[in-house]
Amino acid sequence: MRIARAGLRTALVVSALALSAPIAAAAGEGDGDVRISPEKASPGTTVTVTTTACGNEVYGKGESVAGGKFHLFKGDREGVLEGEFQIPEDAEPGTDTVTLKCPPRTKVTADYDIAGRPSGALDAGFGPADGNSGQLAVGGLLLGAAVAGAVVKTRRRPSGTQA
Repeated sequence: MRIARAGLRTALVVSALALSAPIAAAAGEGDGDVRISPEKASPGTTVTVTTTACGNEVYGKGESVAGGKFHLFKGDREGVLEGEFQIPEDAEPGTDTVTLKCPPRTKVTADYDIAGRPSGALDAGFGPADGNSGQLAVGGLLLGAAVAGAVVKTRRRPSGTQA
């Protein structure tokens, strides 16, 4: 009985870790003081930049190599500045750099990806259509189901009566 419970707990932990791996990998990218959303944007998309690097300032300036200059204004929380810009329709795929400046001498940079136009791929909600994070999520689910099935099978006891 104890082995079955331990096996079930192990299966749940392994499944949770496998499913959270793509999310943790995405969260680890970029500068900790700057958040760019979406992290992978297509031409024509409006990009939102949020930062806490400016401290208590209520205004800042930003510039994207692809999208041009934009302003940062006080966000919905204390110490947060937020701004937006649009990626031009003719922007080339690749990495774009955003530079933010705040008084008196704060300057931070962050990168994000400009994606090419989709060529028939479909985003099913597991991550980018050209990445393998969907495969990781499905693999984690399958692994978790296999471990859980093995635990259930080993837990069954013969009843002693034959039908």
